[in-house]
Amino acid sequence: MSTVTFSDVQKSYGDVVAIEHVSLEIEDGEFVSILGPSGSGKSTLLRMIAGLEEISAGEISIGDRVINGVAPQDRGIAMVFQNYALYPHMTVRDNMSYGLRLTTDLPKAEIDERIESTAKMLGIEDHLEKRPANLSGGQQQRVATGRAIVRKPDVFLMDEPLSNLDAKLKMHMRTELQRIHDDLKTTTVYVTHDQEEAMTMSDRIVIVADGHLQQVGPPEEIYNEPANHFVANFIGSPAMNFFDVTLEDDCLHGGTFEYPISADTATKARDAGTGSSFVLGVRPEHISLSDEHDPNAIRADLDVIEPVGSDNYLYVKVGDQECTVRVPADVKPDRTEPLWLTFNESDIHLFDSETEENVKVESAPSAQVLR
Repeated sequence: MSTVTFSDVQKSYGDVVAIEHVSLEIEDGEFVSILGPSGSGKSTLLRMIAGLEEISAGEISIGDRVINGVAPQDRGIAMVFQNYALYPHMTVRDNMSYGLRLTTDLPKAEIDERIESTAKMLGIEDHLEKRPANLSGGQQQRVATGRAIVRKPDVFLMDEPLSNLDAKLKMHMRTELQRIHDDLKTTTVYVTHDQEEAMTMSDRIVIVADGHLQQVGPPEEIYNEPANHFVANFIGSPAMNFFDVTLEDDCLHGGTFEYPISADTATKARDAGTGSSFVLGVRPEHISLSDEHDPNAIRADLDVIEPVGSDNYLYVKVGDQECTVRVPADVKPDRTEPLWLTFNESDIHLFDSETEENVKVESAPSAQVLR
């Protein structure tokens, strides 16, 4: 079993705490992305698994073996770096075989067989005698991935391996990495700041901010049931809209608008919240254009229309608060006329103003919030 388990793991640099009280289990054969902004601690988590960073407290295990203090080459891991880290003076064949020759006593025939079968899997069998300088960025990425595959590790660690590729090649390589994972079934921990990579590739996503786990869950759950304001704001493009509101009786008051909610939702918000102040969240695609006769419609003023191909993004003002609405490309409202917006209660999120937790989301093992 190649599970990866964090048990109350911490990492400090002097007085600076980079990772605090992280407990997490990555299942055997799972593809898990660690996602977060720059400086969130995501790469530190990966480097602690790899043995490139010492653990200040807690334990990390691979399978049943605690790897604290185990040398990187003895952990059963293989890592793909952002810059590929290929030796420029070596051929592709030598780059892929170097780790095996250095750390194992496998016979040359078996090493060659692994190299050639992996190169064929990756579509680089015709480039084995070339040097990295003669390869494209995508081919170099395949070589770096192949070098990890031939080691047949217990765990793959990938540190933003696609960040140096152009947009079209990045999309192609996402598909390739998913296919490789489906074929090999090797536990994979993938660090990225790109939410699209995480959403499309992962079995589960680990959201990290300021050294804390914010939420752990499948992509659909992360998107549809964000555990807190940070996750809701970080996931989604365009970002979720937010309105400062107060809850009075069964109605949300947002300064220039009122939005009635059901008694059940109002009761749940009061029970889970710390007061009457909340932040109302609704995604751009969940807002519809209506008319002033709709009893729940909210008045808005159109500022900018941004065409993005199949959709238009409408940037509007609701009072003094900004809002983005996603509509079909053939919807082009008149800027001189007011807009009327509406959305379903089932699509809204309510975040407590003090704790920032989503009061509409039930606590669950896959949606853990550590603050």
